[in-house]
Amino acid sequence: MSYAIDVQNLFVSYHGNEALKNIQFSIHNHNLVGIIGPNGAGKSTLLKSMLGLIPTDKGDVKILGQRIQDVRKKIAYVPQRSDIDWDFPISVLDTVLIGTYPNLGLFKRPQKHHKEWAHECLEKVGMEKFAHKQIGQLSGGQQQRVFLARALAQNAEVFFLDEPFVGVDVDSEETIVKILKGLRDEGKTVIVVHHDLSKASTYFNQLILINKELIEYGDVSTVFRPEVMAKAYRGQFSFLDEVGVSL
Repeated sequence: MSYAIDVQNLFVSYHGNEALKNIQFSIHNHNLVGIIGPNGAGKSTLLKSMLGLIPTDKGDVKILGQRIQDVRKKIAYVPQRSDIDWDFPISVLDTVLIGTYPNLGLFKRPQKHHKEWAHECLEKVGMEKFAHKQIGQLSGGQQQRVFLARALAQNAEVFFLDEPFVGVDVDSEETIVKILKGLRDEGKTVIVVHHDLSKASTYFNQLILINKELIEYGDVSTVFRPEVMAKAYRGQFSFLDEVGVSL
């Protein structure tokens, strides 16, 4: 059976310290999946290792049935805001146009229809009025919308987002969630590193719960249960109660 994402026996370590241990799961397309777990659980590490952005000790990752290097054009990635140089002198429109580059071909530049498509993507995230602003002049929520527009411009099949709701306003968060759910409903696969458990059950239809190793993967109703969550959040019972997971 072909999966959108297939991870088998994944191990990752930093300077001899184990960050991920024997992670394995298989995700069908048409899913919006949240990666959740306590601080230091390896959520971003898992995302980056799936994308080939950091080295792995061993394991196998297939996306759309192929190695990552063979399907990069079909993958869109929105990194954490802290990983981006917001002082780089680039406009909002040019930022979104970068999303079209993987499909342009070597040494080719965006044409009129690519710019029209970039404007359309900005319109989808409610940022078309800011097309000629410098990216660093925007608020956190606006910046995140622009990078989502860049991902949309790529016409990808699989979307990876690392903590997209950190530092964004409520309106931007609602806009982003609506777009991600729309991508899922179109048959895309969307993977999101997420830290706010209070919203996990409404934002996603599936969850990957980790704490350096896989605790559980499946539908929200399967993962978001007290006895399952407690395995990852050991000793944090009061915290779980605060976010609506009663023990």
